[in-house]
Order: sequence, then structure tokens, then C-alpha cells
Amino acid sequence: MQLMKTLLAGTVLALTVGGAAIAQDKPVVGVSWSNFQEERWKTDEAAIKAALEAAGASYISADAQSSAAKQLTDVESLISQGATALIILAQDSDAIAPAIAKAEAEGIPVVGYDRLIEIPSAYYITFDNKEVGRMQAREVFKVAPEGNYVFIKGSSADPNADFLFSGQMEVLKDAIDSGKVKNVGEAYTDAWLPANAQKNMEQFLTANNNDVDAVVASNDGTAGGAIAALSGQGLAGTVPVSGQDGDFAALNRVALGTQTVSVWKDARELGKKAAEIAVELSKGTAVDKVPGTVSFNGGPKGVAMNATFLAPVPITKDNLGTVIEAGWVPKETVCQGVAAGTVAACN
Repeated sequence: MQLMKTLLAGTVLALTVGGAAIAQDKPVVGVSWSNFQEERWKTDEAAIKAALEAAGASYISADAQSSAAKQLTDVESLISQGATALIILAQDSDAIAPAIAKAEAEGIPVVGYDRLIEIPSAYYITFDNKEVGRMQAREVFKVAPEGNYVFIKGSSADPNADFLFSGQMEVLKDAIDSGKVKNVGEAYTDAWLPANAQKNMEQFLTANNNDVDAVVASNDGTAGGAIAALSGQGLAGTVPVSGQDGDFAALNRVALGTQTVSVWKDARELGKKAAEIAVELSKGTAVDKVPGTVSFNGGPKGVAMNATFLAPVPITKDNLGTVIEAGWVPKETVCQGVAAGTVAACN
């Protein structure tokens, strides 16, 4: 009888251990969002979830609600819930370091999502943000090849803000050096919040007696804030404004003529690719062996990183049909309030 009990206990233990091993074989990807309230991230999440489901992996997540401190706690929670890989959209690329160190200590790979986390162990996936900046500046410059420019930059805690500005300056440098373009206002936008962008834009308009000929805003949220400020002075639609992300409201502004360009970064592709990379890393694939990986050391600290870059597309009034045909946004959303015959995509 005692022998039977011992054998039975051993069988139960083996099943338990075996069950744990089986559970661990199924990747669990924890996603830490910096500010899930932004429209943009809902699309990314749907793509991540779909790709994980297709790979037989599980999804768990947390929203830091624009708090760097909360994000540290969120990552610890995701780890304690059994995450075998993490995708982190960093609220603050430096403040997130202790969470990366904890994950690394526990053998949990990290994918820095769309925002650089300049730590060698963290994989970096994004769009080519310098090229996004170039595209923004090119499209605004086509409309306003000279005059007073305002630069509504992104968050100072996000390296992307400086990548974008660097790309913008590459395009505009000659015109600035020659005096054709004058930088009459430049400010970071705390937390990328549209309200902060609007406040900055209002101050620049006041400082320049409304003599502003162009606004290079670094994303669609900040573009919306800048346009609200322009609208308050009766200038919306007369001053070219850039953006990025392909937010639905921004694409409608492009159709209406109050925003010049939204550089479209297909978040469906970014989310899908990030999920696939997280699953690869969960299975033990080395960061430099992930298919499509390139070496990158263009961050502020020059740290050598393993990365994947996707290609952005500038969307203007002339090619709005691109995002409609791609199923990114419904035609009726883009064309709401647009006068008949004024925009080809809305005909």
C-alpha cells in the first residue's frame, strides 16, 4: 500500500512538473503600454493580439497612463503573471531601465516598441523615424518654401522626438542657412499631449503676432493641438501643418485641408512584427538571429542595438486613397464634411 502511495505521489508530481513545462512552452507576451488612451495604440494592440493568437501565444497587458513610475510597477506585474517576453512602449526611455534590468536578470527578453530603449539586451522595432521627420518637412516645405516656421516637437523623454527633429532639420537646413526659412519657435511637447502642443503653439503665435507660415508638428496628436491654436486665430487651413500616425481624425483634417500630411506608419504591420519577434525571443532565439535584424547605433548614447525598421508612407490630399484602399480607415471617416469634388479620394 505504501509503495502504491509513493508511486501515485510520484506520478502526480511528474504530471505537475510536466504540466508546468507544457505551460512554459506556450509563450506569454506581456505588453506595457505607456498611454493606451491614444487612438493609435488600439490598432497596434489588435495586431499584436492577432499575431500572438496565430502563434499559439498568450497576451497580457498593462497601461502606465503616462506615468513612468507606474510603468515600472506594471512591468514587474507582467513578469509576476508569467510573461516569457515583454513588449514595452516606454513612457520614459531612461526611467524604464530598472524594469529592463529585472527582466534581463530573470531571462525574459524585451522588445522596445516604437520607442528606443537604449540598452543592448532590448530589441528595437520601429519605423524609420528620421525618414518620418524628413517626410514631414518635405511636404510642409513644398507648400511653404520660405517664411517663419514653428517646430512642435515630441516628448523630451522619448528619443523619437529627436530622431524626428533631426530628419526635419536635414531637409530644411539649406533653407534655414540661407535665411529663406526662419525658426521662430521650437518646443518639446510634454508626454506628447495635444493640450500641451496647443499651449506651445498659442505662445508661439502670440510671440510672433500670428506671423507663422508653417508648422512642423511631430505627430497627429501634436498637429491637432497646433491646428486648434491656429483655428483660434482664424489661421487653420492657411498654414501647412505636418503630423504622423495616420490617426483617423488627422486623415480627415488632411481631406479638409487643415493638415498637410500625416506620415502613415501601418501599426498593423508594426504590431504583427513585434509579436512575431517576441515569440521568437521567447523560444530562445538570440536577439541578433531574429530574421530581418539589422545593427543600429544611432541613438543618443551610440549603443549598438539589434533592430527592425519598417517603411513609412506620407499621406497627403493627393494620395488619401492609399489608406482607404488598404482598409486602414473607412472612406466615410476620411471624407466627413469634405465638399464634393474637392478631394479625389472622396469622389
